[in-house]
Amino acid sequence: MAASRGILLDTGPLVAWLAEDEQLHEWAVEQFRQHDGTLITCEAVVSEAWFLLRRLPRHLARLRAMLADGVFDLSFHLENEAAAISALMDRYVNVPMSLADACLVRLSELHPKLPLVTLDADFKVYRRHGRQLIPVICPAK
Repeated sequence: MAASRGILLDTGPLVAWLAEDEQLHEWAVEQFRQHDGTLITCEAVVSEAWFLLRRLPRHLARLRAMLADGVFDLSFHLENEAAAISALMDRYVNVPMSLADACLVRLSELHPKLPLVTLDADFKVYRRHGRQLIPVICPAK
């Protein structure tokens, strides 16, 4: 099931890439430029991005077009991963872990060779399979 090329994609970089006025837009553009292959994410990430872009019709239209064009691999099914997601959310209840973050940690378990592109420092705390670091690509502070 693990893909050999591509990236796992979190909400922050997706929004930064779509919205030119975002502070980290250029960083996000560079990440998308460097990583060819599949953009693997989940519907929870798309939902978060949709919410954040809801008052930016031009950017939301770009997200809708990406969905319509099948740009994202959205083959992750929450219903099939519910037990693993629930266990992750229980483990990180004090962080607290969002549904999108839990799905991305699970995706990292399913695609262990792929890095996660994120702006979220919580992914330095989260572990896949209980104790393994998640390979992340994030902007330097």
